[in-house]
Amino acid sequence: MVAKFFQSLVALLQVLLMSVGLMPVDMSVHYGGEPYTPPAVHTEMILAEDGASDFVIAIPAGADACLRTAARELGDYFEKISGASLPVVTADGLADGEKAILLGVDPAAEGGEARGEEDFRITSDGATLSITGGGSRGTLYGVYTFLEEYLGVRWFTPALERVPQTQRVAVDAAIDRTVRPSFSVRRNDCVGTNQAYRARTKMNVSFWQDMPDYGGALTYVLWDVTLDRLVPDALFDAHPEYFALDEAGNRTTDHVCLSNPDVLEIAIENARAAIDACERDAKYLHIGQKDNINYCHCPGCEALYEEYGAVSAPTLLFTNALAERLEPEYPDFTFTFYAYNETDRPPTKGGLRCRENVAPVLCGLHKACRSHPLTECGAVDGDDGLINLYGKNEPQIAKDFEIWTTVADRTYIYDYTINFLNTAQFFSNLETMQSTMKYMHEIGITGYIYNCGDGHEAAFNELRNYLLHKLQWDVDADVEYHMNDFLSAYYGAEAAPYIKEILDIQTAQIRATAHAFDFDWHYQSGYVPPLTVRKLDGLWEKALSADITDGERFRVETANLSWEYFKANLFIGKYTFVNPMRMKENEALYDAFKAHGIERVCSFGLIPPKDEVNFIRRPFQWR
Repeated sequence: MVAKFFQSLVALLQVLLMSVGLMPVDMSVHYGGEPYTPPAVHTEMILAEDGASDFVIAIPAGADACLRTAARELGDYFEKISGASLPVVTADGLADGEKAILLGVDPAAEGGEARGEEDFRITSDGATLSITGGGSRGTLYGVYTFLEEYLGVRWFTPALERVPQTQRVAVDAAIDRTVRPSFSVRRNDCVGTNQAYRARTKMNVSFWQDMPDYGGALTYVLWDVTLDRLVPDALFDAHPEYFALDEAGNRTTDHVCLSNPDVLEIAIENARAAIDACERDAKYLHIGQKDNINYCHCPGCEALYEEYGAVSAPTLLFTNALAERLEPEYPDFTFTFYAYNETDRPPTKGGLRCRENVAPVLCGLHKACRSHPLTECGAVDGDDGLINLYGKNEPQIAKDFEIWTTVADRTYIYDYTINFLNTAQFFSNLETMQSTMKYMHEIGITGYIYNCGDGHEAAFNELRNYLLHKLQWDVDADVEYHMNDFLSAYYGAEAAPYIKEILDIQTAQIRATAHAFDFDWHYQSGYVPPLTVRKLDGLWEKALSADITDGERFRVETANLSWEYFKANLFIGKYTFVNPMRMKENEALYDAFKAHGIERVCSFGLIPPKDEVNFIRRPFQWR
């Protein structure tokens, strides 16, 4: 412990020196992934020339709604690109030698290995291009990959797509490519997401929409906090024993006593009623506690904590029991539960495992540092101790995830990758997203649910969502390639290099001087020395004065507000506390937030009306 303490002091000294610019910061940033190589064209297979095409799109007779969507999407975008219209016909009506793009379902892969529903294969032989999936949704995803990677279409946000214009479309005449997703469960709704955008980014979880036209989606009967519906608080007066016993010996509705056998019977009855009343084709039901850490301390629950080595044990046992009882009636259902807050640690004793139809949803990433690799940094949010912040800690969260994958056949990550308490400031997780998700894939995590894209006015959130889409589908995606692609389209080609350099500098500086957490009151988000501040100011000025469209400039201005927020909170530049005009500068910043549609600096409340704001106070206090 003494050695760790002195290591922490040395690390703290280094941070202080880097914060004031007396010690250099390593500015090399590696966003991760395998280098992207565009599909090569060795021998051309010409699909369109001079705005005309000899090809048709062929689908099976009796094709389902998803395959018809695949044909429609391919035809619509092909015509936008080339001007050529591709008729849609049935495959059994093709004439001998007729040129066709075949769309279909072929669950059998070469070598006898069955394809997953979302796996797909793209092949070509000079006269026929074939896109076949293990299921209809796989074929649809194959079409979107073909449009993206072979024809250059991009879906950057629900409101911003790129469709290249060319009268000549050619691909390689000998394509043979099989693709399967890294995670079988993927959710990442950004602001404005609709069913089409969800499918185009290959997200298959909608929670509440069936999406039959896009191959269906994973939907829930009950999701998120559900124990208050399975065991309603209204039962408390008559049966306080159904609810948690706190450490002072009082019953409270903050949680449910999951070791009480009567609670299980009530939950089964209410779960059955919810399933039967659900009008969606939902096949998932979730067990989720209230958002607090006031778990039950009754003798029955405490005995289970001790027997299995974790507070999560009663939740796992309860979900197993509920799933076992309901399985005969609902054999195709999956029952999930939160490993969150007090239940995030896995059971380590007694051989406790999840049933085959039970999957934990792991939320522990919300405690992990995001500016350093998950497998290397053990700093945990909420612990401001010297050793935690500057020492070398065991990466306990990463190890917990590894144990969870031995406890369950399926495990889903529930991720947050913004700072909820300071959404307006730059959040330094862009460099660690790929390594974190690749690690999850390698240890056997099967699903990745991201829940911060929609409804959060976070800095650079559109970029973050786009990159997460790519990584959820393929953990080896080239992040830097996709980042540059996005920046050019979203902020304009001339402004993009400056924005990229800004992201690199801020990422490196925060990595060197701070940890980044999802729930962090530290409004400084790292420390930037004066010379680096000056450099960043100059880069922002160049980006703002670049030759770009009005829409692109608006987005650059919006992104710049995260930097202004940082400076205003730390009294930097025109926001210095010795500037007699500082209040006016803060007021101007407030007006700029409003003018750019930013209504909050924190996820948990709107910015107050202007006449209620004291502009002596710094922006992080505008809550």
